[in-house]
Amino acid sequence: MRTDQINVILFVALMSWVSAQLIKTLIHTIKTKQFKAERLTGSGGMPSAHSATVCSTAVITCRVCGVNSAEFALAMILALVVMYDAMGVRRSAGLQAKEINRLRRVVNELDEEFMDRFDDKVEEIEEREPEEMKDLKEFLGHTPLEVLCGALLGIIIAMAVPITVVQ
Repeated sequence: MRTDQINVILFVALMSWVSAQLIKTLIHTIKTKQFKAERLTGSGGMPSAHSATVCSTAVITCRVCGVNSAEFALAMILALVVMYDAMGVRRSAGLQAKEINRLRRVVNELDEEFMDRFDDKVEEIEEREPEEMKDLKEFLGHTPLEVLCGALLGIIIAMAVPITVVQ
């Protein structure tokens, strides 16, 4: 790549991430009828910005460097690892956070009389800093459909860049 050109690989990756985050925010706003600024940068949701970013990186790297290049091999491996992680570990952590938050709400709704039996434990909980009692973040990972849609978005964006820009 010539030095007088923009870094098209980085540009396409960033464009894919921004596009996915904007779409994700729009979908969330339509579904909940509430704008939530956190969705502009947050993880989780439809489509996966992580998948869009790494897939667009792999595709544009293939177009710039070639299918047999080490750069493409690295980008492809990174894409597969990130998408697998988004559907596996991060999704599980998000589901666990959701369940922990639900259990906290159940505990908070227990009858006052029941809680009086455990005065020392109640005092210990009340002494904690408010930061310790915040809900855990539930939007962490993705469903397979969210990952697939993010991957397709990234591929489409990477393929839409005119070949003259890439060469």
